[in-house]
Amino acid sequence: MSLASPPRAGAATPAAVPPPSPRAPRRAAGLLLALAALALITAASLAVGAKPIPLDQVWHGLFHYSGNKTDVVIRDVRLPRTLLGLLAGVGLGLAGAVMQALTRNPLADPGLLGVNAGASAAVVSAISFLGVTSLTGYVWFAFLGAAVVSTAVYALGGSRAATPVRLALAGNALYAALYGYVYAVQLLDSAALDRMRFWTVGSLASANVRVIEQVAPFLAVGVVLALALARPLNAIALGDDTARALGARLTGTRVLAMAAITLLCGAATAACGPIAFVGLMVPHMVRALTGPDLRWILPYAAVLSPVLLLGSDIIGRIAVRPSELQVGVVTTLIGGPVFIYLVRRRRMAQL
Repeated sequence: MSLASPPRAGAATPAAVPPPSPRAPRRAAGLLLALAALALITAASLAVGAKPIPLDQVWHGLFHYSGNKTDVVIRDVRLPRTLLGLLAGVGLGLAGAVMQALTRNPLADPGLLGVNAGASAAVVSAISFLGVTSLTGYVWFAFLGAAVVSTAVYALGGSRAATPVRLALAGNALYAALYGYVYAVQLLDSAALDRMRFWTVGSLASANVRVIEQVAPFLAVGVVLALALARPLNAIALGDDTARALGARLTGTRVLAMAAITLLCGAATAACGPIAFVGLMVPHMVRALTGPDLRWILPYAAVLSPVLLLGSDIIGRIAVRPSELQVGVVTTLIGGPVFIYLVRRRRMAQL
């Protein structure tokens, strides 16, 4: 009787690549329902606002543009806002799911690696010291700050010897230091405080085609990278020793996961400002529905996060008419109580 040979490095294994589950048809049906919800919320985002617009006029503005006032509102205001909400929601949801898998912490969010803090520090520096005043200028500085801080977190976390705990500690240390810097600059420079106030709340109101064109390539690369990491991250979720035994490349997977988080969260934060709870709450809720398999968690998070973000934006538009609440405020008001409920549940979703 011959002994089974050990798995080759990098080879697929039953643990790293879970076999088809009897729950798969239900998960697929749920994903279709999530896509239907996303289509409905997208249509609502175009139609609902300070001034409701009937769907037939929305259709006319999108596909039979004539230049009247309603068409201008649809094409030049609500369409860019909706597209940015879709892109940012996908980015934040996937970044949160990858972050939770990377750190093996179901309560982790993209800000845990200091991405938001890096973006904020870069933006306040650009405003205060370089005189940058436009959103299209903020985007590049915010993205650069997010990328630099993510690289620093990985270096401080031990590089080749990086572990989830080390990465989390390094991220929190840089988060505290950088936000201390941000607050100090704002206190010393009232102009920077005024210009940063709107960005740091998190908003889709300033969306325009140019900003979307700037961040879309980064988000596209991040989406592809995150989805490609589902299987190796499934192995890492079992623990470092088990992942090594299964042939997973821990260092390479962590580097690529951090790159995906930087691209996704960095681009979304650059365009919209820091938006809380989307990347934290949605993957956690999705895990309760799908189980721990990232091959399902990531697609669900990519679909349902824009639903939450656009839904929050719609609530913000109609809650205090004719003014509006910024989407970052609404996600916090919704996310706080919901997340407390999830955490206090007897059976909290685990990785």
